[in-house]
Amino acid sequence: MNTPIKFTTAEEAVKVIKSGDHVHLSSVASAPQCLIKAMCARGEAGELKNVHVHHLHTEGPAPYADPKFEGVFQLDSLFVGANVRKVTQSGYADYIPIFLSETQKLYRSGAVPCNVAMIQVCPPDKHGYVSLGTSVDATLAAIECADHVIAVVNKYVPRAFGQAMIPLSKIDLFVQDDQPLVEAKFSEPSDVEKAIGAHCAELIEDGATLQMGIGAIPNAVLAQLGNHKNLGIHTEMFADGVLPLVRKGVINGEAKKTDPGKIVSTFLMGSQEVYNFIDDNPGVLMMDVGYTNDPYVISQNDRFVAINSAIQVDLTGQVCADSIGTKFWSGVGGQVDFVYGASLSKGGKAIIAMPSITTKGVSKIAPVLDTGAGVVTTRNHIHWLVTENGAVDLYGKTLQERARLVISIAHPSAQEELDRAAFERFGSHHHYIKGYMQK
Repeated sequence: MNTPIKFTTAEEAVKVIKSGDHVHLSSVASAPQCLIKAMCARGEAGELKNVHVHHLHTEGPAPYADPKFEGVFQLDSLFVGANVRKVTQSGYADYIPIFLSETQKLYRSGAVPCNVAMIQVCPPDKHGYVSLGTSVDATLAAIECADHVIAVVNKYVPRAFGQAMIPLSKIDLFVQDDQPLVEAKFSEPSDVEKAIGAHCAELIEDGATLQMGIGAIPNAVLAQLGNHKNLGIHTEMFADGVLPLVRKGVINGEAKKTDPGKIVSTFLMGSQEVYNFIDDNPGVLMMDVGYTNDPYVISQNDRFVAINSAIQVDLTGQVCADSIGTKFWSGVGGQVDFVYGASLSKGGKAIIAMPSITTKGVSKIAPVLDTGAGVVTTRNHIHWLVTENGAVDLYGKTLQERARLVISIAHPSAQEELDRAAFERFGSHHHYIKGYMQK
């Protein structure tokens, strides 16, 4: 069942890449840095041109996106991470707008070719299987569709279950490189973030299934859930914040309709403790993003709560979460997948949570979105909006009612200007709505 692996060098493995090829890189902590370095060395040597690179958010260096490789490597990412943000905003790299749930479909449908998939896996087990560990997302689809699959076998990649497990027969070339995975460090939540977390926690019922990302606000929410019961996790990603609740028995997945008793995710990013947690853990399923982010699958779980963030929200409830004006900051990600899925869930709640102002004192609630800002969650999709000043439910509310509710949780320094903008937009009747809602 398990034949010995024949290893080659990274330099030899990347020789399968040809000019004009499309190359997929596994994402987040699983970006195969030794292969990236070897591929870029070929570019430096003038051996390649017009190679398209695709990936979701990756951690670590992204040298292929350097402007010096113009005409050699073209990064067309599926999400704009911090390591490629500047070059994307300057036009040297580009972004493919896509729901996270459909990133796998780009490959499987042929909309985006995949000639070479470069991935990381754990060492094989006795049955001849390896695991993709922390990153399944669209990588499984890339493996299925690629002409050549190059795998870095790394003892630090956790042996995660679910669709992360693949047979050795799916891999063409093996390179060994034992490098610890990049860890994410999170600061303690600020008072503002703690207040946002408290408002979100009040909306979560016992038996709820949760989706939330990583960072200060998700950690602040999780920190407030210690007295809850029978919570479940079905998400695109998770981090350290879930571990205390798992140990305490708060997160046990007993109320889930899909994959009961299991934590389900498609990628993750955190400390070594998180990587150790999923290693050989049958209670965690790392799944294809087409499954984790399918709104129909999400909606099967009652009381599903999706918590996502925003860059800017206007008075009608339009949510910009991917750009600052015309400058792309991140991407659509899974926000719409989970907002829609949660809204279809029996007793579900879709929450957009954000501070009311930026660190520079600019209100994140605006009369209208900035010029060029993208609408990620539409005014038709939005339900709950939460800031440190409270939580309001916009579902079923008129435009003028929404304006009043949104202004009520804006930063006090911005409320007068926002109220004036609403009056100019809706006319004198807006004051009647204001008085009516305050009774």
